[in-house]
Amino acid sequence: MMNMKQLFIILLCILGIVCHLKASSSLRRVENLNREWRFALDDYEQASKPTFNDKDWETVGLPHSFSIPYFMSKDFYVGYGWYRKQLDFNTEEIGKAIFLEFDGIFQEAEVFVNGKLVGTHVGGYTGFSVDISNTIKAGQNLIAIRVNNLWKPNVAPRAGEHVFSGGIYRNVRLVVKSPVHIDWYGTFVTTPDLEKNQGRSSSVKVETDICNHSGKNGTYRLLTQVIAPDGKVVTSVETEEVVKVGSSKKFSQKTEALVNPLLWSPSAPALYKVASKLYQGKQLIDEYETTFGFRWFEWTADKGFFLNGQHHYFHGVNVHQDQAGWGDAVTEAAMQRDVAMMKEAGFDLIRGSHYPHAPAFSKACDEQGMLFWSEAPFWGIGGFKPDGYWNSSAYPVNQADESDFETSALQQLEEMIRIHRNHPSIVVWSMCNEAFFSTPEVMSGVRRLLKRMVALTHRLDPTRPAAIGGAQRPLGGERIDKIGDVAGYNGDGATQPDFQSPGIPSMVSEYGSTTTERPGEYTPGWGDLKKDEGWKGRTWRSGQAIWCGFDHGSIAGSALGKMGIVDYFRLPKQSWYWYRNEYRQVAPPEWATEGTPAKLQLEATRTEGIRTDGTDDVLLTVRVLDASGQRLSNSPAVKMTLLSGPGEFPTGRSILFEPDSDIRILDGVAAIAFRSYYAGTAVIEATSFGLEPARISLSFIGEEVYCKGVTPETKERPYKRYIRQNTGEELLTFGPNNPTFASSQIEGYGAGMAADRDPKTSWRAAIGDTTPYWLLDTEKNLSLRKLDFCFPKKDVYRYVIEISEDNRRWETLLSKSKASAQEQKITQVFTDQEAPTGRFIRIRFMEGSPAAVSEVEVQGIMQE
Repeated sequence: MMNMKQLFIILLCILGIVCHLKASSSLRRVENLNREWRFALDDYEQASKPTFNDKDWETVGLPHSFSIPYFMSKDFYVGYGWYRKQLDFNTEEIGKAIFLEFDGIFQEAEVFVNGKLVGTHVGGYTGFSVDISNTIKAGQNLIAIRVNNLWKPNVAPRAGEHVFSGGIYRNVRLVVKSPVHIDWYGTFVTTPDLEKNQGRSSSVKVETDICNHSGKNGTYRLLTQVIAPDGKVVTSVETEEVVKVGSSKKFSQKTEALVNPLLWSPSAPALYKVASKLYQGKQLIDEYETTFGFRWFEWTADKGFFLNGQHHYFHGVNVHQDQAGWGDAVTEAAMQRDVAMMKEAGFDLIRGSHYPHAPAFSKACDEQGMLFWSEAPFWGIGGFKPDGYWNSSAYPVNQADESDFETSALQQLEEMIRIHRNHPSIVVWSMCNEAFFSTPEVMSGVRRLLKRMVALTHRLDPTRPAAIGGAQRPLGGERIDKIGDVAGYNGDGATQPDFQSPGIPSMVSEYGSTTTERPGEYTPGWGDLKKDEGWKGRTWRSGQAIWCGFDHGSIAGSALGKMGIVDYFRLPKQSWYWYRNEYRQVAPPEWATEGTPAKLQLEATRTEGIRTDGTDDVLLTVRVLDASGQRLSNSPAVKMTLLSGPGEFPTGRSILFEPDSDIRILDGVAAIAFRSYYAGTAVIEATSFGLEPARISLSFIGEEVYCKGVTPETKERPYKRYIRQNTGEELLTFGPNNPTFASSQIEGYGAGMAADRDPKTSWRAAIGDTTPYWLLDTEKNLSLRKLDFCFPKKDVYRYVIEISEDNRRWETLLSKSKASAQEQKITQVFTDQEAPTGRFIRIRFMEGSPAAVSEVEVQGIMQE
């Protein structure tokens, strides 16, 4: 006799089949393809062929990364990986327009169908669509995708302080359309009259790209409806055009004015939709929905930023995309949590550092009321080498690479704008981040490319400005900050004289940069903005964004990676609570203290209705408690284990948190995201020696139901920190264009003048400064090998040179506090055995001594 559990499973299976049939018979078939791919790391000569045997490959779900499980190592696998999946098509679908849509593959993809190459894409942060209409057949078809994350001198980015793991790390969809259809991201929605009418009314302008793959010319009618947040159609427009065979036609439509639309803002993120319906005669042949919002904004040079006519000084945060264990391969739900976490702390702008983020991330910003600065992947890094492995000159050093590199940067910029242009949260397109970290000889190329990117942005989207992100250099030379419409100044750009009231709209795009482990300290970490209370804002500034929101993987090591106000596992540091209290007046909790551990507490962000299509997951959090249930800071090793049912940790069926490992438990708490690709109930237990365990049940929903003994079980993926082989110790140079700070400065002799590659310029302390100092932030944890300090002229300088890891505790490198001899240049060399380590280099001058520096260069080997 059938029990209730068996009956429930059968009903779920029937429901899944019905849902699948409903999706297949709809006008436009859109199918999520994240589940059940076969994957193998390495390159395989015949893997594109249907006859290739992949039975020994791993079964994985998307989003997926070559590096899973990944926990902030500065090294990662670089090479090839293959993905294979079978797709079935019925005879009715043959002859339709059939596409594979990818939200992001890092960084080069070759797409094969039934052994034939059907499309390629280079660029790790932007989506693309591949037409497979002429290659598929009725019945079973093989999709094979060859992916590599090789560094290439002619592909953007050439540099950056993130990690660059390969993989299909964002969503994949199958889309089956009519041969005449609305193109991929083929609508562009604007509200041209809104600002002129001060929000009281506006028409809606919609440009829609219609493609004709039918084999003959035809006349087609496009009905465009505007749908209010309550679901009602509030206005519409329709036009009829001839679309020639093999071409794309842009339908340009404008509705009648909509009176008193609900305005989108961080406090009230009202979202409308455009429903695009394409007809041939009376027959509806395609339809598509686009979300948009009514809002207008203005960036000004003297009064800051205005949203919907009101001055708005925004409090921003920089956000990278990766998370503990899963690396860059995070779900839409995880992106929603990231935005919500920053919103909860009172931030109202996210800078998408430093590349286009997933469409789902922009959607989360729309829905939760978060302004978004969207950035293209033209990126530089301090201490760079000319070529190789993402620590290179941001712009090519070889002339032969210039043309292809500029094409790559422009291509990804155009894709970013097309994909994200309808999101009301986006208020600026940024061209770059710190592109000045390029070999001096190619700075003319940097400026040329930035000008080309700005011009392209203006052509593609006249409704938003083009920003130059990380524009605080070069000093004294030809500036890059005024190439665009808005300038973002990082780090010491908040204090450098050249960038105070610069005459163009501006913001502090990065401040803070405080390295700390959780729990950290209950302080804001203003860093650069602390000087002269710059954190309170300036009348000309539009806002400021802390570096950064979350800890992240970095090729520069943990000194840069652990600068978040939230750690890599998505647990807040005390500084996050400081901001929440300051911006939203929510008092911090009582901090955990040491005690006698008695039991564990296991919680999840959700326990019911968790989707199994790779877009959803839950964050599991385990806490150490005493017998009365109070949180403790004691941090014993804790293990989470999947006891029964479907699902996986990034490490497989279990994960072990230890205080002194990459998979950390700190301050009595640990967390990790858990996902499943099969429906059913997962039971998870948290255990620790001598403590009462805790359990939790998670209910997953989807078409494929987990059946023990039938469904493939998740394999264990034991974590081992990846270490690049045969890299050697690279001696890197710092100083030029790195962040610099000083106790004071004379006008025209700012701190940055001592690190601008020009010995004729210099920093000089202000008259009356009794404790003058100049400070260099290398932004890396270095094993120091050489120091070079130059003074403007020969004189008797009395000083102490120091090094620090945290800008608080200092170690003396060289003391000449009682010097009597004249000098103009200092060179200090350190052997491997005596090399000090640190991030900050400071020279302190004694009272009465000349206090000036013309140029500084530091050499060292980067440490983890």
